[in-house]
Amino acid sequence: MRRSTNRIKLYLYRVALVFAVMIFAWDTYDIFIRQNQTQKLSTLKYSGEHITWTPCGDLKGSQVECSNITVPMDQFDPQNSGDKTFTIPLVRLRSEKATQNLVMNPGGPGASGFEFLYRRGEQIRTIVGNKFHLLSFDPRGVNSSTPVATCYPDAKAAATLSGVRASNPTIDSPEVYAWAQNFVKACADTMGEHAKYTNTPQTAADINNILEATYASLYPERAKRVIIDGIVNQWQRYEELYEKESMIDTDTVLDGFFDECIKAVLFFMAKLREQPISVYINNTNYGLLTYDMLWYNGVFPTLYKPPTWYTLANNFFKLIQGNATPAFEAYQAGGLEAMPDQSFAFIYLNDGLSGPKNWPTGRASLLDKITPWLNESLFSEASFKIYYMKQQWTVPKTHTYVPQKGVKTAHPLLILSTSYDPVCPLVSARSANEAFVGSQIVEVKGYGHCSVAAASVCLAKRVRAFLEEGTMPKGYTQCEVDAPYFVRPDGSGLVSVQRQFDNAEDEKIHLAQVELARDWDFSLPFLY
Repeated sequence: MRRSTNRIKLYLYRVALVFAVMIFAWDTYDIFIRQNQTQKLSTLKYSGEHITWTPCGDLKGSQVECSNITVPMDQFDPQNSGDKTFTIPLVRLRSEKATQNLVMNPGGPGASGFEFLYRRGEQIRTIVGNKFHLLSFDPRGVNSSTPVATCYPDAKAAATLSGVRASNPTIDSPEVYAWAQNFVKACADTMGEHAKYTNTPQTAADINNILEATYASLYPERAKRVIIDGIVNQWQRYEELYEKESMIDTDTVLDGFFDECIKAVLFFMAKLREQPISVYINNTNYGLLTYDMLWYNGVFPTLYKPPTWYTLANNFFKLIQGNATPAFEAYQAGGLEAMPDQSFAFIYLNDGLSGPKNWPTGRASLLDKITPWLNESLFSEASFKIYYMKQQWTVPKTHTYVPQKGVKTAHPLLILSTSYDPVCPLVSARSANEAFVGSQIVEVKGYGHCSVAAASVCLAKRVRAFLEEGTMPKGYTQCEVDAPYFVRPDGSGLVSVQRQFDNAEDEKIHLAQVELARDWDFSLPFLY
């Protein structure tokens, strides 16, 4: 990779060293689903609603109920759909005092609203208050929606056919270039006609209450209270070849963690690149700790989530002391070695400018085009594979969505962001602020992906005021972070108050935010 010498020197003097803990969440969610599949449950209907709900569990004393809707395959031309449809599952956490639904878009793209609500619905309700039922969904093509977006007929085919080296754009691009040609054919063949209609504009049309900027653009007259958090630049997503602005703050987030220990860490990393470390635990668990494993499976995900900074720092400390086992056990899976997220691929490739008419042909010409962007961040090269996929994508675009400025919504949007988000920078939030008339930004003055990455009662109070009364901040607002970044994890797994509060309700909100930040889920789509 052709990175400038001055940039490397500057980085060497600045850098010293963000979403895990998913196994428990997925296990409890799986048990929850399997238990309720065996129960014979009655159905529920509510005044003013046109769908029927079925009780599907209990979350800390509050009823969880499930339903689904069937939508045309092509929302923008139902006749074109014929009898082809998508089934969109819905899930709702009820509150006793609630009279309205707060619809939560799981994001991603490719994230599951079911998993999100069951795992962290209680904390979300504590933060926003109990005046809302929390309603979420699995978007078309995702998780339990049908048909699900997949490029392989079964798990065995996915495990066998999805692997490709993609950590070094210069060395690995020939293999990725050839692999992408087969990948896009497999996606189209496996999904059939539904492949063309698995995209974000279609998702916005599926549930017109979705709290998402794209939704507000398509249905501004029906958006009552909309909050958007973790913003991408929609003009770059839909109208340009790649999101050149998405990682402009990534290295600043990295600096926030690395500033005080860079020299020792980079010296160690340089040695690791030259010589991987052999790790032997027992005769069934051993292998090599490599540079790519530590950098892309360990460091980059940690930028999303400041509460995990301590753990990464601790693993680095043990590495430098000669104990590579904790890092090997923590980072040997995931990141670059994970199975590709096919839901993300379908939605991302169908949303923006993909296919031969938008991209140069040939391996080398594409590499030349994207190299300037790949040099923007120390982590950009991990995502170069997606652009070979965009180059080779042959599924035709079926939506006509074009981002606009001056969009008037029924109520102005509240836009949330951290100061330094590794993949959804503050500058992108400002682009949304320009797009929606009367919208306001609340900036959490800290690091991490989305405002939930940091605890801030200041932010929570503004979110509550907006949701309950429609109260907008008076101009651009900044909120301080209420918790330190480096906190040693409690061995009991419980969170504790990170600062003192005079108000008991503020302390309750703070605890919910600390717990949510520690266990907030995310995906690494750019690695696939």
